[in-house]
Amino acid sequence: MSSTLIHSIDWNTSPLLPVIAQDIKSGEVLMLAYMNQEALSLTLQTGLAHYYSRSRQSLWKKGETSGHLQHVKEAYLDCDSDTLLLKIEQEGVACHTGRPSCFFNRIDVEETPKEPAQEIAAYSISDKIYHIIQERKKADPKSSYVASLLQKGDNSILKKVVEEAGEFCFACKDNDNKEIIYEAADLMFHALVALGAKNIHPSLISKELERRFGLSGIEEKNSRNEH
Repeated sequence: MSSTLIHSIDWNTSPLLPVIAQDIKSGEVLMLAYMNQEALSLTLQTGLAHYYSRSRQSLWKKGETSGHLQHVKEAYLDCDSDTLLLKIEQEGVACHTGRPSCFFNRIDVEETPKEPAQEIAAYSISDKIYHIIQERKKADPKSSYVASLLQKGDNSILKKVVEEAGEFCFACKDNDNKEIIYEAADLMFHALVALGAKNIHPSLISKELERRFGLSGIEEKNSRNEH
């Protein structure tokens, strides 16, 4: 991509550029993601697709943990210089569900996805649950517990978090390791539902814990007061 075209992008007006990834051989559209200026620069420098995750609020190299890298062969800006098309060679699959393309939910006809999902072991369990929660926002509440909670809203979601926190505390007080683990899993699950309802990716919680790591309790409290 020429420097003239890159400089035609108005990053101040649109700090995130929509990016379409297309298989260079088959022409199949694989996914839609976003790039900030740094992600585009890294993509062009390395030949590997880098994006900006709106949910994680951070830069990420596609396939860095899963191994499903995207090798960029061609890059095009559209006529308004506000959308990017990447023609790529995909290693593995493009979608976090384990399917070749993110576009497998056909809505004009009833259809079962042709490609079965592959298990992607590199994704953490919290990441998998978060994405499932996002998918359940569109599910039938009659057939999905998560969908029913999400439909009922904050009061029902947060009530379950409080209930599970109480049960976890009682299990700890009873010194029952099996129940402690079971109730902790329930508490973490319902906390993930609450985070998913607010579109907060669990990796942001990990980042906050990393920020606090090595700080004393007093230092951490003082850092809050500074904000």
